[in-house]
Amino acid sequence: MYSRIAPALLLLAVGGNLASTAALAQTYPVKPIRLIVPWPAGGGADIIGRTLAVKLGEAFGQQIVVENRAGAAGIIGTEAAAKAAPDGYTIYQGNTATLGINPALHAKLPYDAIKDFAPISLINTGTLIVVVHPSLPVTNVRELIALAKTQPGKINYASAGPGSPAHLVAEMFKSEAKVNFTHIPYKGAAPAAIDLIAGQVDLMFGDFITCFPYIKAGRLRALAVTAGKRSPLVPEIPTVKEAGGPDLQAVSWSAILAPAGTPAAIVQRLNSEIVRIATSADFNEKMRANGGTPITSTPEELATYMRAEIVRYTKAVKDSGTKIE
Repeated sequence: MYSRIAPALLLLAVGGNLASTAALAQTYPVKPIRLIVPWPAGGGADIIGRTLAVKLGEAFGQQIVVENRAGAAGIIGTEAAAKAAPDGYTIYQGNTATLGINPALHAKLPYDAIKDFAPISLINTGTLIVVVHPSLPVTNVRELIALAKTQPGKINYASAGPGSPAHLVAEMFKSEAKVNFTHIPYKGAAPAAIDLIAGQVDLMFGDFITCFPYIKAGRLRALAVTAGKRSPLVPEIPTVKEAGGPDLQAVSWSAILAPAGTPAAIVQRLNSEIVRIATSADFNEKMRANGGTPITSTPEELATYMRAEIVRYTKAVKDSGTKIE
């Protein structure tokens, strides 16, 4: 009798759990949701988070409260998100720095980018632009590489600091193009761009928001974008490969995740709503106004993407010899 009853009880238990999970997803959310953004208010990442929060709040009929937990290159806010209750009422906006670069830079972190989070969806991506001072005698990437090979180490490039996307993408370029530039780090993208405009440095792998106004004014010369395809924001600028360089594909990105252990049904509910919002015309317009391009994914695609990014940046960190004390 036991052999017949036990499987039946197991099936009832499984069925009950599935029904309970489905019911949870249908009623979720029943209270406000906290969105942790590990960067200061007013910056590009914050704009992305607040734009999404408004739309997600409208969809759910609940307030999405943006909580800026800035500090330590995003580590403070990311740790807080990783340790939050996995009940669907805390979600987190991660990006290239917190989920790709930090794991590559730091031997010890108070969070594990892969194990401590339940991926939900990518939401936004942005390309870097290879820009030079107009006095540098190059008009495309092929000429830049040729000049660098005749003057090893004499071409200087600016970055927003050691370990920044601009720094590590430049190191990826150096490795793939087999050239040598000298790194000049700054405390942020803006001062780096100012010195580039002044001719104190030759080159920069800069973000769209910082560089485009100077490109438009003729104060910087754009050579290429670092994405695998041209940006819809600047379709006239070729990719690095099209401009005669290596097949460099490096972009900045933002994504939404939840603490590991968040019920799968809630993750799927969040994914469905975020994908719908990110593909809407209104969200697209707001992201493009800030130099971004909306992008979506399944939770599984985001997990795969994050693993690949950590591998890429780990190699870039190793090749550059970057060390964070």
